[in-house]
Amino acid sequence: MNLQGLIFQKIEHRIIAGTVAFLAMMAIIGWIAINEPGRMASFEQQYLARSIERGAGLFASNCTECHGTDGRGIVGRAPGLNSPYLFGHDFYGAIDRETSNLEAELNNPNTTEERRTEIQTRLTELQTERAAIGQRLATVSTIPGYYDPESPSRLTNLAWGSTLYNFVYTTLVHGRPASSSYWGQPMAAWIQTGGGPLRPDEGQDIVNYILNWDKGEDWTVEDLLAVNQFPIRPVDPATVVSGDVETVGTDVAAIVAELPSFQGDPQNGMTLYQGALGCLGCHANAQIAPLTDGTWTRVQEVRLQDPAVQALLPEQTGEAYLAFSIVLPHDYLVPPYGPVMTATFGAQLTYQDLADLIAYLRSQDQPIQ
Repeated sequence: MNLQGLIFQKIEHRIIAGTVAFLAMMAIIGWIAINEPGRMASFEQQYLARSIERGAGLFASNCTECHGTDGRGIVGRAPGLNSPYLFGHDFYGAIDRETSNLEAELNNPNTTEERRTEIQTRLTELQTERAAIGQRLATVSTIPGYYDPESPSRLTNLAWGSTLYNFVYTTLVHGRPASSSYWGQPMAAWIQTGGGPLRPDEGQDIVNYILNWDKGEDWTVEDLLAVNQFPIRPVDPATVVSGDVETVGTDVAAIVAELPSFQGDPQNGMTLYQGALGCLGCHANAQIAPLTDGTWTRVQEVRLQDPAVQALLPEQTGEAYLAFSIVLPHDYLVPPYGPVMTATFGAQLTYQDLADLIAYLRSQDQPIQ
């Protein structure tokens, strides 16, 4: 075979062939670029679907004993997760938003009298609709636990500053040790990083399965009435770690002024930290929150040197920083962590509890890694 026959002899032909090849290659690359987002979206949907499927099996074998086979909770055992309350659905939301918009329009001096009449008529209708929903929601009071239709978000009532995904996952990580005071048995840690039996990816599958219950704006009052057990508010006296006594609140200056009157017990602080409060679940590794090991060293050598921290503290001491970070955990976030820490400890801890916790954390003075 004459190899020269396979090669374009004229330079013009070579240029044309090269141009055609280049254009063909660019067309292929363009086609891939155009279709890549769709391909990735399809892949992600398939991955999520498989994760939800795996999570369904894990939930059935590990969670139904307390949360029910349908996720609506078991009375006296654990709250419903397949619930509008967990997903923060507001049954009054659409009505209240429309009412607010109409009232703003009514107060606008440029609104015509004809339009004002229409607005008044519609406001009356909305009041009637809201009252009708309220009558139906009133029957929810027969379901055990806490639910207030005027404050319908579980995360808001917990002062949770992060996502629902993080809330469910971190609960799986460290459980709810303190829940033994108001449920028949406490929720154990389920993820290996918190001492539980499940791998982190299995925990993620369970979370995806639970989040798949969300109906968005399609939740109905019937869905709410189908819940068997609502959560118990963390500020109820039953949830106060040391009993129904005065708690520290969130006034850091007042807390810092009062703390020297209490002698901290590091052993009891460790018990609270590792058990009743569930702190170790997130602080056992650096994935969710800073490590417990070396806490006091980092406070002294890093945190107190940060101008942002200095501006927030009534006193430039390690005790003041720890008190501040426990009762107001979202006011200063240690990079790169998000606002995942429960913000209700001020309503749970007594001064003695807080003094004990700080005494324990003072013992965590390992060198910075």
